[in-house]
Amino acid sequence: MMTRFVRTTYLSLLVLATGCDGWKTPSEPPASLDAELRQSLSRWGTVPIGPTPAQPAALVDLGQALMFDKVLSGNRDIACATCHNPASHAGDGLPLSIGTGGSGLGPSRTLGPGRQFIPRNAPTLVNAGLGAFYLFWDGRVSGNSFAFQTPAGAALPPGLPNVLAAQAMFPVMNREEMRGAPGDRDRFGNPNELAALGDSDFVAVWQAVMQRLLAIPEYVSKFTAAFPGTPTSELGFQHAATAIAAFETQALTRTDSPFDRYLQHDDAALTAEQKRGALLFFGDTARCASCHGGPLLGGQNFANAGVPQLGPGVGSGAPLDLGRGELFNQEFYKFAFRATPLRNVELTAPYMHDGAFPTLEAVLKHYNDVPRALREYDTSQLPLALQQMYHGDDATIAAVLTNLDGRLTHPLNLSDVEIGELVAFLKSLTDPAARDLTSLIPATVPSGLPVQE
Repeated sequence: MMTRFVRTTYLSLLVLATGCDGWKTPSEPPASLDAELRQSLSRWGTVPIGPTPAQPAALVDLGQALMFDKVLSGNRDIACATCHNPASHAGDGLPLSIGTGGSGLGPSRTLGPGRQFIPRNAPTLVNAGLGAFYLFWDGRVSGNSFAFQTPAGAALPPGLPNVLAAQAMFPVMNREEMRGAPGDRDRFGNPNELAALGDSDFVAVWQAVMQRLLAIPEYVSKFTAAFPGTPTSELGFQHAATAIAAFETQALTRTDSPFDRYLQHDDAALTAEQKRGALLFFGDTARCASCHGGPLLGGQNFANAGVPQLGPGVGSGAPLDLGRGELFNQEFYKFAFRATPLRNVELTAPYMHDGAFPTLEAVLKHYNDVPRALREYDTSQLPLALQQMYHGDDATIAAVLTNLDGRLTHPLNLSDVEIGELVAFLKSLTDPAARDLTSLIPATVPSGLPVQE
C-alpha cells in the first residue's frame, strides 16, 4: 500500500506540475531563493515522506537474526549483512561486492581462492523499505503488494506483503553471492547441499534453506512468535523473507535529513549553498531530477548514464553488463540501470552499478560531459584488483555511447562552483542518524555462527 501511495502521489503531482512552468511577467519582482526552489520541487513531485508503518516486534526480531546469520548461505560463510553491513552504512564500501568464499568485512574484504567479484555494487539498504517499485540494479524484481514480477515467475510463493520481501527471496539463489558452486563444502567441511541444486529450482533451494533454519530450536521459537497460528509445517522461505523486509523497514529507515526538514517548510534547514545546489539539481541546468525526482529522489526509472564498464559482466553480455537490456525484450535498455534513490547518498560510496566512482565529485564530473568522461576514464580511482577488469576498448565505449540517454549526449557545462553546490545539496540528504548504524549488529545469531568476521 505504501508503494501505491508513493507512486500515485508522484504521478499526480507530476501531472499537475506540467501546467506550471514557472514563467513570470516582467512586472513581477524576482522570486526569493526559497520561493524559486519550492516551485521547482513541486514540479518534480518531491514531497515529504510520511512515517513507515510500524512492524511487529517479533517479526523484526526474526528478521534481524536472519539478516546477520550465515546459515542462509550454502557454505555458511556469508550473511545478508556481510554485503549490507551496518558498519558500512548497510552497504560494503566496495565497487563490486565479494560473495561466498571471501574473507573480511567492508572495504577490506578479499576474494577467496577461485572466486570472482559479484558483477555489481551492493546498494545500501537504508530506506529500502520506503516503497520503491523496482529493486535490484536492473529492476528484475518489481511490483506492489498486489502483483510481483520476479525471476521465479510462477514459482514465487504467495503471501509476500511487499516488493522488498519479494526481493529478499533471491540472494540465497545466487551462486556467487550466497549459494556457492557445485562441489563446494561449507566452513565445517560438509557438502554444500544448496549448491547441488539446479539454478532454476527455486522451490527446492528455498525449502532447503528453511530445512536448515527449522533444525535450529531458537529459530522455531522465533518463527512461531513472528507468525502465530502458522504451523511449522507450513512455514516457507517467504516467511523468512517477510521478516527480513520487516527488519529493513523498521531498523533502516532514515528520513530526517536537512532536506527532509526543508520539505516540511523549515527554510533554515538548508544553507544558501545547498539551496543553490538544489536549484541546479531540480532545474534545467543540471537536470538531475529528471531521473531522481519524486518523493524517493529516484528509484522509478532506468537510464544509460554512460557508466564505465568493469568487472566480470552478467549473462549473455559478459564480460560486459547490459543492465536492464539483459532482461527479456529490453533491447532499448542496453546498459541502462536503475536510477537509485539518493537520500543519504553521501554515506554510500562508491557510486553507480559497478562502483566506478569513489566520490560524489567524480560522479558529477562524469555527468558534466558523459561522452568525454567515458573516453577519458581514469582507472587509478579503482582498487588495484579491479583496474585490470576495466573494459575501456573502443568497441565497448562505442556500444555504451550508442544507447546513451539523450539527456546526457551534450555537456552540462557546470562550473567547479556549481559542482560544489550540487555536492553540498547532496550532503543535505543525509539523516544524521544514518551515520552510525552499528547498534543494529547483534552479538549472536541462533545458528551460533560468527556475526562479524
